[in-house]
Amino acid sequence: MNPLYADIPTIPLILGVAALVVLVLVTLVSVAKRRDTQDATGVLSHETRNRDTSLDVATLADKPSGKEIERIADAERKGTAVEPAKTEIAAFVPPDPEAVGVARRQFLNRSIVVLFGFALSMFGVQVIAFLWPQPKGGFGSKINVGKIEDIQQKITAGSGFYYLAEGRMWITEYPTGAIDKAKAVYSDPVLNSMAVGLAPLYQKCPHLGCRVPSCVSSQWFECPCHGSQYNMAGEKKGGPAPRGMDRFATEVTGGSLIVNTGLVVQGPPVGVNTTGQEAEGPHCVGGA
Repeated sequence: MNPLYADIPTIPLILGVAALVVLVLVTLVSVAKRRDTQDATGVLSHETRNRDTSLDVATLADKPSGKEIERIADAERKGTAVEPAKTEIAAFVPPDPEAVGVARRQFLNRSIVVLFGFALSMFGVQVIAFLWPQPKGGFGSKINVGKIEDIQQKITAGSGFYYLAEGRMWITEYPTGAIDKAKAVYSDPVLNSMAVGLAPLYQKCPHLGCRVPSCVSSQWFECPCHGSQYNMAGEKKGGPAPRGMDRFATEVTGGSLIVNTGLVVQGPPVGVNTTGQEAEGPHCVGGA
């Protein structure tokens, strides 16, 4: 879960959102039914009354009644001939435009209700998904990187850089002799790892979000997208980046490093250089 919302009572808020969505749906359906009823009832049009008045009553009288139809059917079963009553084919009467209009309005009203209901349902699902606790493990959660000694060995094996894909982070060594300078720049969640000689850094470049690779020859981080450069502590040395590399809140428990990848701490401002490290060889991207 997002740390900013850690104190929010999740279950009551979810139930409240669900109840609100159901209430809105019921209201929309009720309004649509009421409009359908109001549109379907009313006075007859002038054209309909004229059509009823001009109807030939004699034509209706010539048509066989129900009893006559039954008598003819019974005579046919008995084999006796019965002269059928004279019938006429009724002329085609076009549908009433008002009836067609009512059906069209009903269709539009119900379509609008369905669309609103679908949109509200999707909104409710998104709200619940945002408030739902995130599964443990992976980026966005607290990651137990391992014992301090094991991490330092992996950094040495990586020629000064250790990349942890699970946390989207680089981990480098931080000189403990520079911790006094670091205290004037960094907050306690970042200093927790620096105090034991480690610097976990977010892999994303603060300029435009490219993944920053390491450069073994210069022992710096050098972004291939626009040439931003950072020392091993992630402090900006050159390029268009507005600050140093972002980092994570950390804690050391039982000799192990815990990195909270759900809490990103903004990198140091331009000009900060607590370690004094300069390029130790050729650059991989370009001059600083």
